[in-house]
Amino acid sequence: MKEKIITAVLQQMQTMLNNAQMSRLQDILEYELFSYKIEKNDSMEEDIWTNERLLNTFLSAKRVEGCSEKSLSYYQKTIETMLNSIGKEIKYIVTDDLRSYLTEYQSEKQSSRVTIDNIRRILSSFFSWLEDEDYILKSPVRRIHKVKTISSIKDTYSDEELERMRDSCHEIRDLALIDILASTGMRVGELVLLNRQDIQFGERECIVFGKGDKERVVYFDARTKIHLQNYLNTRVDSNPALFVALRKPYNRLTIGGIEVRLRKIGKELEINKVHPHKFRRTLATIAIDKGMPIEQLQKLLGHRRIDTTLQYAMVKQSNVKLAHKKFIG
Repeated sequence: MKEKIITAVLQQMQTMLNNAQMSRLQDILEYELFSYKIEKNDSMEEDIWTNERLLNTFLSAKRVEGCSEKSLSYYQKTIETMLNSIGKEIKYIVTDDLRSYLTEYQSEKQSSRVTIDNIRRILSSFFSWLEDEDYILKSPVRRIHKVKTISSIKDTYSDEELERMRDSCHEIRDLALIDILASTGMRVGELVLLNRQDIQFGERECIVFGKGDKERVVYFDARTKIHLQNYLNTRVDSNPALFVALRKPYNRLTIGGIEVRLRKIGKELEINKVHPHKFRRTLATIAIDKGMPIEQLQKLLGHRRIDTTLQYAMVKQSNVKLAHKKFIG
């Protein structure tokens, strides 16, 4: 109880005092209250802003901003786990509580640095929102810096691997599926939402709904157009979905269904890690290597921040060598 009172006083005074004065005030409070026993008066009205209510209010705000339900669910689980572990009211949580939590979480779960930094970012978003909305005076995450991670170069498909996958397709649907992923770079979550009427064959483009229900136009090449038209011409169902199962009742193809199909193709061809997102990364890398401006690639991929685009686009080492010869000698 003493710790809560001291924390509450310090939070109220931190905008008026500098660091040295805050430290001195904390020492005085701890000294003066040391010999006293303090109990909570249960007859007083409880604070209506419970941890649960603050979290739900935060999630509602993020939903209004356009966050997907998948992201909101991840936010909720991450924040609830932290609150249950620390066991304090939000207004009494301090930086050391969060540092200890992240350290213990990493140790117990054997989590990677990337995972820990993702948790830190979510907590930072939560506490920054609480600060902006005046539920707390200062975010305790401010002094917890970004976790340094080792950047690894993720695989892309080679030209040969793409052609081998195309040649191995026994179903025209699978060929059209590979082509549209390879030529548009769209997310698999965007692909499964597409309907036949969304495709503009004349312009070789379609409108997809990305993260946060944001619309953007993506483009496909002539080969994709031909294979997609051939696939649609073979369809005998009335499902409006662009891609459906091969057997009755011809349900819309799901993310899991696409992942399983691609994984099977990769296993048969002994191609390492065949999955939908790798097509997106491959397109980004090819675009950068051919000189597409990063701002245009950002728009094509539907990234809100250009940093994300830079992480996707891996410059080939052979091109680095050629650039060195050209510009340095």
